[in-house]
Amino acid sequence: MLSILLQAPAAGPGGGIGTWIMFPLIIIVFYFFMIRPQSKKAKEQKVFRETIEKGSKIITIGGIHARIVDVKDTTFVIETGSGVKLEIEKTAISVELTKAMEDANKKNEEKKA
Repeated sequence: MLSILLQAPAAGPGGGIGTWIMFPLIIIVFYFFMIRPQSKKAKEQKVFRETIEKGSKIITIGGIHARIVDVKDTTFVIETGSGVKLEIEKTAISVELTKAMEDANKKNEEKKA
């Protein structure tokens, strides 16, 4: 059965060169449009989470607005507006929403000035 699958089909002029060219092109397209952007985004998120300091305002993935009270190895202790303290994983911080909140605060400060 395996020998039947491995046999090359009869090809016309120029046979399998087109096929051999298409596979690397498909792999290159996948790399530049799917794999590379994802790895770049993951690196940016890792750097963001490592640079967060005590006192920073953040938004969690669940939509909780809070302030960092304590930074530990893999977790943050956050305080919500009502004074409730929670311990969350570092990966539970929404990078996009936190950056958007920071940008909106900067725009509001510029308008006031």
